[in-house]
This record gives sequence, structure tokens and C-alpha cells, in this order.
Amino acid sequence: MTALATFGARHRILRAHVTVAGCALALCVASAAPADGNTSGAKPTVVLVHGAFADGSSWDEVVSRLERSGYTVIAPANPLRGLSNDSTYIASVLNSIKGPVVLVGHSYGGAVISSAAAGNPQVKSLVYVSALMPDVGESGMSLAARFPSELSTATRSVPYRESGRSGTDLYLRRDKVHPVFAADLPESEANLLAVTQRPVATTAFAEKAKVAAWKSIPSWALVGRQDKTINPEQERFQAKRAGAHTVEINSSHVSLIAHPEAVTSLILQAAGASSSAQQSLATTGSVHDARVEAGIAGASLVVGTGAVLLGRRLRRRLP
Repeated sequence: MTALATFGARHRILRAHVTVAGCALALCVASAAPADGNTSGAKPTVVLVHGAFADGSSWDEVVSRLERSGYTVIAPANPLRGLSNDSTYIASVLNSIKGPVVLVGHSYGGAVISSAAAGNPQVKSLVYVSALMPDVGESGMSLAARFPSELSTATRSVPYRESGRSGTDLYLRRDKVHPVFAADLPESEANLLAVTQRPVATTAFAEKAKVAAWKSIPSWALVGRQDKTINPEQERFQAKRAGAHTVEINSSHVSLIAHPEAVTSLILQAAGASSSAQQSLATTGSVHDARVEAGIAGASLVVGTGAVLLGRRLRRRLP
């Protein structure tokens, strides 16, 4: 009986040590976890903003590739009613997203993202795909005056009225969509774009930019060498001025449709740079990290002391 009692007591001591050690491990893990539950390696959300004469479906092939790479993607509808109106709307979409964002704009969508991203610290990278990149005080029209393209002869104006106001919409002429807008697509696909196009208000190109987010946010740019909608020289000028990481491909204006793999590759570069920057910030020995280390050390000391005292107390009860 004495032997059994002794064995039982020792077993209780061993079990107590294991329990305390388990508590120590749990406490250390809890101390090491980020307070907000996020990990430093979280991938950014990619937001894709289409341009004039188009809709979100123009990003279809890019979306599927990004999602296969594990990214959350949003391609909101750009209202195409004017730079101030459109950028305010896209800014509201960005405000609904938790975590870092890579913001991408095609064509006129480039002007929109340059305004929408201003003052938003969650936007880590801007990507311009055959896009407008106006500086403060510039508009699509003022840039086109410096760098003429065939777009000026490819549109038709149509008056519109809505909710008590009126204005003028621009449409691409159907016979110009293939040669000017989408020359490297099959003619049947270009015709489909012509039939389903969304008009853009003239104010979208006439309104001057009030901010230029590319001055403070890292940017990437894709230049289409055969672009007849926006002059490639304009795209190069803008990218150089912004200090953007730039690639050039043989493409018409609709590179996102004709060459989705090249567009996706550039977006992934921007997203990868965003993630690397976050990881770098997370490993620089911040105050938060120091507190975590101190918490782990303190937890280990407290729990270790408790284990010793508990062991001594149990041993004194042995016969």
C-alpha cells in the first residue's frame, strides 16, 4: 500500500508539471500572437478599375489568374460620370476593404485611382495599365493635346439627361473600335466590345486632377507600344515622371484583354513588393515585437516559478 501511495503521489507531481508546462506553452503562444489577429504575410486585396467605354468584365482573364495565385480581387463598376464623382465612389469602395490594397487602373481608370488613393494608407501600390496618370492641374484632354492619338477621330457625342441634369456622353464609333481601340483582338471580339460599350461623360476627360497619389505611393506602369487610344509616348512620359516600375509590350489599348498574362505579371510584382514591405516592417524590432518578447519571458518566469512551488508542495505531502 505504501509503495502504491508513493507511486500515486509521484504520478500526481508529474501530471502537475505537465499541466503547468502546457499552460506555459499556451501563454507564450498567446503572448506571441498579433493583437489584431492579422499576419504580416497577408496578401493584399487587388482592386481593378476599368476605363472608359468598358466595364468590369474587361478584367475577366486577369481576375481568374490573380485568384489562382491566391489573391482576393474586386473589380467595381467605374461610374464614368466625371473624375471627382468617379474617384469619390472608388474611394468609398477602398474604405470598405480591410487590410492592404493594390489598386490597378486601365485607361481613364488610371486617372480615377490617382485621385481615389490619395490619403488612404491602406493603398500600398498603384498599377497603371495603358492608363492616364495626370498630375495636379492636368486632365485627360490637356495630356492628349500634348500627346495626340487617334482617339480624337474615333468618338461620337450623344446628349443625355438624368435626374434633372443633362450632359454629353462619348461613345466609340463602331467602325473605329477594332483599328483604334482593340487592334490585336479578333474583329468579332472587337465588335462585341463596340456593342456592349459604356459611354463616358465628357467631364471625365475635361475635369482637372486635384491630387496625384502616384507622388507618394509606389507605382508600376504598362506601356502598349501599339496603343492608338493613348499615345505610347504619353504613357512613357507619365511613367518616367512618376518613377514607376515600367514594362513595355506589343499591345493595343486593351492589353488587359489581349495580353492578360503580362498584365497579371505586373500586378503580381506590385503585390509582391507590397507584401515584402509589410514583412520588412514586421521584422524590424518594433515596440510591439519587444513587448511580445518581454511578455513571453515574463510568462515563462511566472509559470516556471509556479511549477517549482507546486512540486515542492506536493513532495511535502509524500509519506
